[in-house]
Amino acid sequence: SMKARREDSRMLTTSEVAHQLHVHPNTVRRWANKGLLPAYRLGIRGDRRFKRKEVDGFIKLDSHK
Repeated sequence: SMKARREDSRMLTTSEVAHQLHVHPNTVRRWANKGLLPAYRLGIRGDRRFKRKEVDGFIKLDSHK
């Protein structure tokens, strides 16, 4: 359905990514600052958002360590 597809394309917040990766939100911010995980700054406050596909890709990458 359209709704499901729109939900899938929704950007994840820092805390959602942290929850998914089982790390602290500060860790997600550090990874974003280092460019390990692409972050997109939104709005005036520059809130970070992450793409679900890229987070999933990061999980797969991380599992090789």
